[in-house]
Amino acid sequence: MATPPSAATFLKALKAEGLTVVETDGWRTHNRNSKGAWGPVNGVMIHHTVTKGSANTVKICRTGYEGLPGPLCHGVITKDGRVHLVGYGRTNHAGSGDNDVLAAVVAERALPAPNETNTDGNARFYGFECENLGDGEDPWPDVQVEAMVRAAAALCRHHGWNERSVIGHKEWQLGKVDPRGVSTGGLRRRVAERLAHSAGWSRSSTTTYKVAKGDTLWSIAASKLGDGARWREIASLNGITDADAISVGQVLKLPKK
Repeated sequence: MATPPSAATFLKALKAEGLTVVETDGWRTHNRNSKGAWGPVNGVMIHHTVTKGSANTVKICRTGYEGLPGPLCHGVITKDGRVHLVGYGRTNHAGSGDNDVLAAVVAERALPAPNETNTDGNARFYGFECENLGDGEDPWPDVQVEAMVRAAAALCRHHGWNERSVIGHKEWQLGKVDPRGVSTGGLRRRVAERLAHSAGWSRSSTTTYKVAKGDTLWSIAASKLGDGARWREIASLNGITDADAISVGQVLKLPKK
């Protein structure tokens, strides 16, 4: 368990991790603290927004909508990899989840499947909403995924947590699917890799791979990135709209492992 840092320290941690941060007006004091606890904090939760357009997405996450007032997260990670800070303190992002999942996050061990909604997640998790339609088809640009990894790693680094303190909304609350289209296990592996280096560390942005007979985007992602679910990142990076439309000898750019 940890006490949330000041807004200034939170901002500093994100910037130290190499993120491009956009501060919306009044984000440092925009919160739902009057409605419940904020802290102790135990982890970082990743979501998708089911919205299109960065400006629209940031506006919704800052103000909320009928029945769910904002802020809806602490930071909005848009497709260009920028982190837009929209609130700090208690936010309406996590809702009620499973106490057994929280216990696993606290202990930094493997997560059980959620089957209860008996614990207030808004008090216990930082939340990042990531611009994506959440339909399983909308691509996740590598620059955006990298920002998700860096944002999560920044807070893990600040609190001395490891990568198991990073979870997806679907791992917290039964019936949720976000972040759909990006592997939470893959995110955790990349967070662990970052935490093994200094905050400013960065590997080369891309590598290349020549397609061999029998290859699919899934098999390439599994063998070269360690996670087949990351095939969409390869597709997005190479402008591929038909996952079956790759050919032997084609040279593909691969995102960071």
